[in-house]
Amino acid sequence: MPQPMLDSVLDGLTPLRRGKVRDLYEVGGDLLMVATDRISAFDYILGSGIPDKGKVLNQLSAFWFGLMTDIVANHVITTDPLAYPEPARRHAELLRGRSMLVRRTRPMPVECVVRGYLSGSGWKEYQQSGSVCGIALPKGLVESDRLPAPIFTPSTKADSGHDININEAETVALVGREWFEQLKDLSLRVYSRGAAHAETCGVIVADTKFEFGAIAGPDGRERLILIDEVLTPDSSRFWPSATYTPGGGQPSFDKQFVRDYLERLGWNKQPPAPGLPADVVMKTREKYVEAYERLSGRRLDDATPATR
Repeated sequence: MPQPMLDSVLDGLTPLRRGKVRDLYEVGGDLLMVATDRISAFDYILGSGIPDKGKVLNQLSAFWFGLMTDIVANHVITTDPLAYPEPARRHAELLRGRSMLVRRTRPMPVECVVRGYLSGSGWKEYQQSGSVCGIALPKGLVESDRLPAPIFTPSTKADSGHDININEAETVALVGREWFEQLKDLSLRVYSRGAAHAETCGVIVADTKFEFGAIAGPDGRERLILIDEVLTPDSSRFWPSATYTPGGGQPSFDKQFVRDYLERLGWNKQPPAPGLPADVVMKTREKYVEAYERLSGRRLDDATPATR
């Protein structure tokens, strides 16, 4: 199994931000987004990475970006490292499959969450109030139930710790009514397209989150485009449809093996974060790769680089 890419330093590039998984560099007037193999749990980066996880996130996002272009434009310039400007191009071997050159935008200050099923924080909130982010839901729903229709339930963007679910009025206060309506419409349309495709692959998209940025069009007016990552195991709950049974939690294509191990370990969820044993790393990698290959219909790294 290949070694995980965690903290490689790209000589000659100007770092802009280091996230839990992605590293962002300035490349001229554009940005280079690099998906590492770091993995976080309970808001901390763990001491072990998952080999090829960054490739899954990057290549699956590229697949979805391409599938959504008739709904909304996106920030991708190219995913081909040989087309990157210098000095990024000199790191082509390291960047191949796990990076994309993207346009700068003015990111919207909210996470655009769409829920098609009742799970996670939505399920907890429903148990207390019968609603999610101020949206009333039918009585008598059970955990993992499919909702009558997908709902738009934004959250704040937290630099550290957990995002906080917010209602429509709170979202409008952050972005304004016009942007809110556009974010809601685009998020629901992208989710519906993705969920319908996933169903044909035996995968349920229970919920997911999108990010949008504003960019000036030819007329000088700002418009929204899709940015960051799209419908990945890090940003979504993917469930195998063959075993779906409402009334409890569902198996998923994500880092559940990691969470389960950490719970058994008795870690106090404070730094330093522990490393992971080889079997947990291997099983988690298998889930990520399976999600990519099911949804894209491609072998990992077989995707043709995209340039727009």
